[in-house]
Amino acid sequence: MAYHATLDGERFTFDDLRALLACASPRRSGDELAGLAARDPVERVAARYALADLPLRAFLDHPLIPPETDEVSRLIADTHDAAAFAPIAHMTVGDFRDWLLSFAATGPAIAALWRGITPEMAAAVSKLMRNQDLVAVARKIEVVSRFRNTIGLKGRLAARLQPNHPTDDPRGIAAAMLDGLLLGMGDAVIGINPATDSVEGGMALLRLIDDVRLQYDIPAQSCVLTHVTNTIAMIERGAPVDLVFQSVAGTEAANASFGVSLSVLAEANDAAQSLRRGTVGQNLMYFETGQGAALSANAHHGLDQQTVETRAYAVARAFNPLLVNTVVGFIGPEYLFDGKQIIRAGLEDHFCAKLLGVPMGCDVCYTNHAEADQDDMDELMMMLGLAGANFLIAVPGGDDIMLSYQTLSHHDLLSLRSMLGARAAPEFELWLGRMGLMDGHGRITREPPERLQRIIAA
Repeated sequence: MAYHATLDGERFTFDDLRALLACASPRRSGDELAGLAARDPVERVAARYALADLPLRAFLDHPLIPPETDEVSRLIADTHDAAAFAPIAHMTVGDFRDWLLSFAATGPAIAALWRGITPEMAAAVSKLMRNQDLVAVARKIEVVSRFRNTIGLKGRLAARLQPNHPTDDPRGIAAAMLDGLLLGMGDAVIGINPATDSVEGGMALLRLIDDVRLQYDIPAQSCVLTHVTNTIAMIERGAPVDLVFQSVAGTEAANASFGVSLSVLAEANDAAQSLRRGTVGQNLMYFETGQGAALSANAHHGLDQQTVETRAYAVARAFNPLLVNTVVGFIGPEYLFDGKQIIRAGLEDHFCAKLLGVPMGCDVCYTNHAEADQDDMDELMMMLGLAGANFLIAVPGGDDIMLSYQTLSHHDLLSLRSMLGARAAPEFELWLGRMGLMDGHGRITREPPERLQRIIAA
C-alpha cells in the first residue's frame, strides 16, 4: 500500500509503510548506507506529514515483517493487548503525539497503554518529535524494576559500575570496582565485559564480585556480560549468577546472528529464576541493544535502523528485565556518524523503551573514529538525566581500557546527580551511608572511612 503527501504543490509517494517510516526518520548515516533515507530534507518533511495522518491501527493491519517469517513479529502480535490499545485506537500518529505532550498524558495514563502500544507505533510517534519532546514525555514515565535494590523510581539515577580489564586481571578489576564503589557507583549492577568467553573465567569473575558483595553486605547485583549460553552453563555449574545478560535485536535473523532465539532467552530466564537470589524482586534479565545492529547483520528487512531497534524492546519486555540499555554510539560512525546523530538516537531509544514499559538506561558513548567528543556526551548525559533514565554506565576516567571506547566517568555521574538532585537506588543509598561513604546531605564524602582506607592500602 502506497502513502502520499503533497508539499508546496509537489506530490510525494512512499511505496509502503517501511519506506514511509524510513523517510520520516531523522537523518543518520546507517539509513543512508542502506539506501533507505529520504533523498533530501523536503522529502523527509513530506514523509512526516503523511506519517502524522496515518492511523495507529495501520501498524496492526500491516505488519512491517510478516509474523509467518519472523518470531519477533509473532511476539509483537501475540502480546498486543487490544483492551489497553482501545483508548488510543481512534488516533492517528499525529494525534498520539499531541496527546503524549498534553497534561492529560500523565505517567500512570501512559503506563496503562504500555501493552497496547506496539514498537512500530512508538517508533513512528518518535519521528514526529523534537529532542525536547522526547525528553518531556519520557520524564513522565516511571518504569520500576527490582532485584537486590529498586531501580527506576522518580528522583533516582542508578549507575552501572563497569570495572573492565583487558586481560581480566583480578587485581585490576578489583581496583576499578573499589574506585566505583567509593564514588557511589554500582547500584544498577556491577557488570564486567570479560576479555574472553571462557565459562571458567566468567565463573571466577562472578565469584570475585560476589565475595566483595557478601563481605560488605552490598545491596547490588552482579553480572558477567558473556553470551547467554555461557551463563546457562555457569548456572548449571553452581556459579553465583545474579543477572543474565544478552545483546538482542529487533528481528529473528538479527538475534540469530547473536546466536540466540526467544526460546534460548526463556531457558536462561527460567534457570536464573530457579536460583531465587533476588531479595526485593526477581527481575533478573539484562539486555543491551543499539541502533545499527540489525543492519550490520543484513537482517533489517528493509526497515530503518531506529524502527528495527525499537522492535528489540518487545523482546526485552517479554522477559520483565531488571535493566535494558542502548549502547548508543558504540557501533560506530557507519551507523551514527556524529555527536548530533548519537544524541538523537539516545533520546529516541530511551523514549521508545519507556513508552513500551521497558526499564531503560544508556551507555552514553562513542568510538574514537566518530565525529563526536566528550562535550557531545555531556549533552546527551544531561538530557537523559532530565528525561529520567533509569541508569547510566560509568568507567574510571570515562575511558574503557578493554573495549577501547569513550563513555562516562564516575565523576560525570556524580556531577549529574548533584545537578539534578537525583539520588542512588534507595537500598544502595542507605548502604553508602552505613559505610560512611555519604554524608547527611547525600554527598559522597571526600575521605573514605578508616576501615576502607585499610582496604585501599592493602
